[in-house]
Amino acid sequence: MKNAMTAKYFQAFLIKLVLMLLLFVVVFVIAIMVGAKSISLSDIWNAIVHPQITGGDISIIRELRLPREIGGVLVGAALAVAGAIMQGLTRNPLADPGLLGLSSGANAALAIALVFLPGVGYFGIMIACFIGAAIGMLLVFGLTALRKRTMSPLRMVLAGAAVSALLSAVADGVSLQFKISKSVSMWTSGGLIGTTWGQIQSITPVIIICIVIAILCSRQLTILSLNESTAVGLGLQTYQIKMILFVLITLLAGASVALVGNLAFIGLMIPHLVRMIAGTDYRTILPLSAIAGATFMVFADTLARMINAPFETPISAIIAIIGLPFFLLIVRKGVRSL
Repeated sequence: MKNAMTAKYFQAFLIKLVLMLLLFVVVFVIAIMVGAKSISLSDIWNAIVHPQITGGDISIIRELRLPREIGGVLVGAALAVAGAIMQGLTRNPLADPGLLGLSSGANAALAIALVFLPGVGYFGIMIACFIGAAIGMLLVFGLTALRKRTMSPLRMVLAGAAVSALLSAVADGVSLQFKISKSVSMWTSGGLIGTTWGQIQSITPVIIICIVIAILCSRQLTILSLNESTAVGLGLQTYQIKMILFVLITLLAGASVALVGNLAFIGLMIPHLVRMIAGTDYRTILPLSAIAGATFMVFADTLARMINAPFETPISAIIAIIGLPFFLLIVRKGVRSL
């Protein structure tokens, strides 16, 4: 009976996975096709499958649109998985890397790195973002834990807002003092424009390895999301698994900020939407969140390019317009343990 239920559950998961992958492929292809210059399906096929063909629209696809949309895929998947891990680990439905200080910490570290390490390459910028994200997360959790008896999801969000404001002020102050506001804004404007293959090569291993490790830890995360005492009773090494998950969150958020800047709400929205179709098991939530996050990010980027063509609307504004009502809806319903 148990094996039959497991097989049925796995079959349902595979169906959802295939459907979401098909939706992702459709959105990704449309994103490559539309823009200031319309691209045909045959050109997309030739650009990907036939490397010997060059020139014209092929160059536009390979040098501009493909790296941009692949960057969107990586960032969307990273933020969605990071948000899902944070929500399960803290049992806080309002948890999101952009709302709990990680993205702001990475932004502040990025500004400081541009000032004091002007010759640092993209890999160095990424390391700085990792450190900044870790500092932001530690500050938020430190403030939240000052009064353990009143530790709550809303308290954590308030601490995140305070830390985010502080770190954003640090980033702005450093930028103004050392006159690098333009350079910092190019990194932190929350857009994929100008994404290069070099940047993609730098962040791809980090994001893919972190997502794979997160999926491998998904069973333990499911147990942790239920109850701490239950996890201990089942023999789970809670300290070790928490440390691993915190490192994964930091790396995923830092890599995302290093590419597109501060983007909030993706890590908040996507896991909640995925739970509507996947339930509460993180063995299904994490892979589906990665695909859904990638799809949403590519869709938002396409909308940002097309909504006021030929000008580009900041993708951070598009995501905020969609995400803020979602955030308020969750608050209105009341925060509940996941």
